[in-house]
Amino acid sequence: MSKPETTYFVDNEPQTTDQRDLTVRQILTNSGNDPETHYLVEIKGDHQVDHRNLDESLHIHENEKFAAIFTGTTPVS
Repeated sequence: MSKPETTYFVDNEPQTTDQRDLTVRQILTNSGNDPETHYLVEIKGDHQVDHRNLDESLHIHENEKFAAIFTGTTPVS
């Protein structure tokens, strides 16, 4: 029997997992963001929680919302 999938969102894009816990690195990588140039923000209504430790494990809840924040340099053309 397969594990139930949980849907969560990164930058308003749906992601699914059958894992109960994911690291910040896994969430960023799975959503197509480079963990070396991004950190994760958990959005809880009007409250936001920064997650900068890539090895931090987060318990994933249905419809949980995150934003990937770019921290690298932007090239000037």
